[in-house]
Amino acid sequence: MKMPTIEIMDTTLRDGEQMQNVSYTPEEKLTISKMLLTEVKVDRLEVTSARVSEGEKQSVLKMLQWAKEVDLVNKFEILGFIDKNKSVDWAKLVGIKCINLLTKGSHKHCTEQLKKTPEQHITNIQETVLYAAENDIQINIYLEDFSNGIKTSADYVYTMIDALLTLPVTRIMLPDTLGIFNPFETFEHITDIVTRYPTTHFDFHSHNDYGLATANAMAAVKAGIKGIHATVNGMGERAGNGSLDEIVVSAKDFLMVDFNIDEKKLHKVSQYVEMFSGQRMAVNKPIYGKNVFTQTAGIHADGDKKGNLYDNRLIPSRFDRKRKYALGKLSGKANLEMSLRELSIELTEAEKKVLLRKIIELGDKKEVITTEDLPYLIKDIFETPEDLPFRLMHCSINSTHELKSMAAVQCSYKDKLVDAYAHGDGGYDAFMNALREILAKFQIKVPQLLDYEVTIPPGGKTDALVQATISWQIGSYTITTRGINPDQNMAAIEATVKLINTIISQQIH
Repeated sequence: MKMPTIEIMDTTLRDGEQMQNVSYTPEEKLTISKMLLTEVKVDRLEVTSARVSEGEKQSVLKMLQWAKEVDLVNKFEILGFIDKNKSVDWAKLVGIKCINLLTKGSHKHCTEQLKKTPEQHITNIQETVLYAAENDIQINIYLEDFSNGIKTSADYVYTMIDALLTLPVTRIMLPDTLGIFNPFETFEHITDIVTRYPTTHFDFHSHNDYGLATANAMAAVKAGIKGIHATVNGMGERAGNGSLDEIVVSAKDFLMVDFNIDEKKLHKVSQYVEMFSGQRMAVNKPIYGKNVFTQTAGIHADGDKKGNLYDNRLIPSRFDRKRKYALGKLSGKANLEMSLRELSIELTEAEKKVLLRKIIELGDKKEVITTEDLPYLIKDIFETPEDLPFRLMHCSINSTHELKSMAAVQCSYKDKLVDAYAHGDGGYDAFMNALREILAKFQIKVPQLLDYEVTIPPGGKTDALVQATISWQIGSYTITTRGINPDQNMAAIEATVKLINTIISQQIH
């Protein structure tokens, strides 16, 4: 029997942007929309609200220009309002063919917020929907506050749906606007709705106030819903929306349904949204979190080594990721051996014991050791500093108010000393500009910086150790290096010098 395919409408660029301190540029919105539609392959994309701002208008125009070139205009949707012609005219102006019309899904919202009777509200909806139909604009209906409505005023909800079904409406969308449903309620109420209206296309829109957005979305799917709304990384107001990756993967694994989503692209789009939004996700967030495919306990690494004894359906390769093995105070011999195997590094048993002792010692000091750190750590333990191929000899950084920073840098490689001087927008930028000159003279490829994170101990003083964690892209490799120093710039510089030595020692090109 063929599994039903559930539609996914992604609203990262509309509802997800309601997250505090999040705002995307037109170029960022274009990049995310391209990725979601052509790589992740979501079915529909809600990208903004009608008439919000001139900036939003320009964003939509930019996205629609691309969409016309690739024949994807019909996948774009916007939130519209009951204003008869204003939202529809705005949609026509920017080239949008589908409006998700915001209506009231609870008697309380209708009478207390709109100050209208249900009959008056329905009349206003009819005016906007019919005007949209006259202008070839498709309409879906949001029943805002549906979850409260169905619990406290079910007759009102059924009256609204009955009235909507007399109009040219494509979908009716049922949002848990305040995140008050639990999965048992969701299943009960959605079952009632789809049973009562078996030929109508209903969507479900979850919020995560109780941490139940994924569970509620799954309950809606189990009850027979035909479409689910989600955002990348669960972005959204308050506690956010249902998370795209969690909903798709969980529903696919535990329910007899399918999606058009390419799971291998979920991690990539999550990274881009995290980068553009500036909102970092928890490292233990399911599917996307940086730690979710990292084994820490030695017994788990040992089990993997002896036959993948700790695997489940969430294998890293499914999402185009790799299994990692944490190196710290909980590490065992198996963790180290799996990491060395990944790097194709061979050590004697005696050397492994020495290296493991050092890793555990660093772990006790709360330092983080990654697989990528191992070549540098091995050299640090078994070789003298003079044996490091690339060394920072001297570095001076000068930052002044309202003037560009300046860096004077001297490095050594293959018995040659090279100096460079450069300006930059900040001390580290000045250092990198100088380093690029030096690396060019040594014919060492300059890596591309992907991410830069600085952390200090909670409650730390101004002289506390700073850890700079930098991710780099070079060729097909992504490398993460860390530096620790009381000075933020020097911590980043230490991480950078580690990278150069890793590139040289591993011959990464």
